[in-house]
Amino acid sequence: MRRGLRFVPVAALAAVVAELAVFVGVGRAVGFGSAVLLVFAASLLGLVLLRREGMRAWRGFRAAAQAGAPPGPQVTDGLVGLLGALLLAVPGLVSGVVGLLLLVPPVRRLAGAGVRRATERRVSSMVAGDLFGPRRVRVRRGDAAPSAQPEPQEAAPTVVDGGRAIEGEIVER
Repeated sequence: MRRGLRFVPVAALAAVVAELAVFVGVGRAVGFGSAVLLVFAASLLGLVLLRREGMRAWRGFRAAAQAGAPPGPQVTDGLVGLLGALLLAVPGLVSGVVGLLLLVPPVRRLAGAGVRRATERRVSSMVAGDLFGPRRVRVRRGDAAPSAQPEPQEAAPTVVDGGRAIEGEIVER
């Protein structure tokens, strides 16, 4: 977990540089006032959607909990929706486009599946089962894969002769 955190400052700096570059490019294309108005409108839309997505996520979680169903799918869908609305609310054109994409249903389902896989890898199988229900496992038919371990060899028989163990072949007399 700690290894991935060392890239956060670099990623944040890259995001700020990308936002500024896109803003300058859009500002040159449509005018500075129009670019500021576009950023302001996207942020306002994000704030409205943030409230709506939050309420939607909470209702889905409550409905799943009351029905006794695993709440994982509703939680992941809600998280992706909230992330999309939050990115749309943050002032910036690149973050607004990414946030808007996360609110489109096919992209939302794809991102939700990624969140589910990442969650299942990071939590125990018991917790993953409680969150998402029984796991689906793909089984491929065909020949079994060759084992990486060598076949166990038979050990030489041990014969006890008067309290002493003799290893090796048994020779009949």
